[in-house]
Amino acid sequence: MFDITLPLDRAPATPGSKKVSLQKQLITRLQHAILQNELPAGTLLMSSRRLAKELGVSRNTVVNAYEHSLAEGYFIADPTGTRVAPRLDLPTLPVQPHRAPSYRLPKHLVHALRFCPTLSTKMLLAPGMPALSEFPLTAWRRSLECACQSLQRSQLGITPPLGEKRLQQALAQHLYLARGVVCQPEQIIITKGAKQALELCIMLFTEPEDTVWVEDPGYRAAAMSFRASNLAIHPLPVDQEGLSIPESAWQSSPPTLIYTTPAHQYPSGAVLSISRRLALLQQAQQHGCWIIEDDYDGEFRHQGEPIASMQGILNEGPVIYIGSFSKTLFPTLRLGFVILPTVVMQQAKSLLDETFRSSNRLQQIALANFIENGEFGRHLARMRRLYRQRQQALRQALQRYFPEEEILGGKSGMHLTLRLPDHIDDAAIALVANQRQLGVRAYSHYFHLPAHQQSGLVIGYGNTDTQHITSAVEELVKIIQRHT
Repeated sequence: MFDITLPLDRAPATPGSKKVSLQKQLITRLQHAILQNELPAGTLLMSSRRLAKELGVSRNTVVNAYEHSLAEGYFIADPTGTRVAPRLDLPTLPVQPHRAPSYRLPKHLVHALRFCPTLSTKMLLAPGMPALSEFPLTAWRRSLECACQSLQRSQLGITPPLGEKRLQQALAQHLYLARGVVCQPEQIIITKGAKQALELCIMLFTEPEDTVWVEDPGYRAAAMSFRASNLAIHPLPVDQEGLSIPESAWQSSPPTLIYTTPAHQYPSGAVLSISRRLALLQQAQQHGCWIIEDDYDGEFRHQGEPIASMQGILNEGPVIYIGSFSKTLFPTLRLGFVILPTVVMQQAKSLLDETFRSSNRLQQIALANFIENGEFGRHLARMRRLYRQRQQALRQALQRYFPEEEILGGKSGMHLTLRLPDHIDDAAIALVANQRQLGVRAYSHYFHLPAHQQSGLVIGYGNTDTQHITSAVEELVKIIQRHT
């Protein structure tokens, strides 16, 4: 028979451990006894006063323990007192050794896992990571404080479905001046980063089994989103002028969506030439398909004049413009945006108002303030200068060991790509380099078709101090030489 009156543990906590209260001990004891059927259903418990006396504790300790277990359904109260609750009449299962349910990752996720790099701000040469140590944190705190101080109780409810109006207005003005994007604030939808922007495009523009053209090599996370939505991926090669589309592809595999990174192709660094931009826009119009322009780091141009967006070339063209603040500000902000053509917004707004929910309202207000007071523009200008210096330092360090023509990119962004002979296993090099906190990515992992595949390394410089770049490259070269 279970003895509820056994003494509770009153010993003081040992260094590094946390003392469990008498009330918690009693709750655990009672509930464990019930689950093990040591206190059968219907058992009448002794009064709280008597149990407190038997245990040598205050009556409040017992009363609180009873009330807690009563609230969780272990006990019931009736005119006679507190009893153990009756159990449901469940069938008796055969006694078997405990086994966790079996599970295996779907094949497409197993394949994707090969290309998932370890993310860390400590990786010296990781691509895509901005200079976090240079972010104007004090100015950002001021914007957050202003957002908090201006917050009204009416704003504590649901965020405007498509985003904060102030942020839409500030972003429309900034993108027009900085990227040549032509839109009204009402065309902008604030998202939880670029991934949600992509998912929104998939929802609005595709049906299952539609064809999507992607760059090869290209951004694998986008391709994963397309595949997860049961879309057919059609990879197209990339050369020095960016996405290269054979004329036959328009007839053999007509697309519903075309995903491209024209300002700074990821990961090769190529810039889509103006002739190809115009041809792509013309063909997309003729074939009734839509272009997703992912301008992921178009703000950071290092050579020549800034390249305007495709979206601004053609008035009301078939272009969906997406971006995020993960690289221009910091990754954990988790804010992005998508700009829909007017004709799409006219058709889809009522649906979006009902089904889409923007988030992070306080941060949206803070970001609007950050842009309006000029802090965003000043930060971008500082980062352009800084990334230009770091890119030059990385290029010079690589040129000591590799031919100039094997170093791709550099006109924009926060990474360079080093081409290696195709017989070299770039994945093995990247694996060892990441174990040494170098964070480079295997270039071959960005290719979809084996026929297009090339060997190389994608090397970032955004979050690496200039004085550390040379030594990091020297260590990387040693790893490459051991694998050659």
